[in-house]
Amino acid sequence: MSNEPWLKSLITDTPQEGRELAILMARKTIGAIQSDPEIKKALREKYATDSAQLIASAEVVAIEFRTVAEANNYWRDK
Repeated sequence: MSNEPWLKSLITDTPQEGRELAILMARKTIGAIQSDPEIKKALREKYATDSAQLIASAEVVAIEFRTVAEANNYWRDK
């Protein structure tokens, strides 16, 4: 895992950018937990066809998106 900071801010210009950031945050979290690319590749094949695991992944993105949305005051000021 790199010590180089990749997340400079939770502030985004639009909700779309916020969702993209949420997906990136979720991916970075998974990468930090499972850093072996071969294991990630093997697991990806399993969860790609498992609806329960796909829904769980979507829930992680939703939690990250809520964090970004709150940081952006739900884009009300934009």
